[in-house]
Amino acid sequence: MTGAATGGLLGIHHAAVICSDYARSKDFYVRILGLRVLAENHRAARDSWKLDLALPDGGQLELFSFPAPPPRPSRPEAQGLRHLAFRVAALEPMIQRLADHGVACEPIRVDEYTGARFTFFADPDDLPLELYEVV
Repeated sequence: MTGAATGGLLGIHHAAVICSDYARSKDFYVRILGLRVLAENHRAARDSWKLDLALPDGGQLELFSFPAPPPRPSRPEAQGLRHLAFRVAALEPMIQRLADHGVACEPIRVDEYTGARFTFFADPDDLPLELYEVV
């Protein structure tokens, strides 16, 4: 039985990221990574922005700002979310796109279990992001 038939999980709806500089992170995720804006709301009571971004497969990324959020404790092995991984059909075009915007990627590696190629890079707050090639 599927998740829908059993009332179970169907998949990941969204991931959420808290940023230190809303304008800089919005530019990174929208202009550099190419995510589409679904909604943008300022929550005055919390002095916070919430930006809903769409991925091509229907998944979403929520970008939040808060006054003075604490930095990530360590990279990447802190408790909690380790990194976000984005599926790509080919690594090189996206690596080049990132390089064109001054974003460095680690050397391409190969997943020892799946044989898939992947690389890591960081968002403006040094959140580890991964490109995972699916063919």
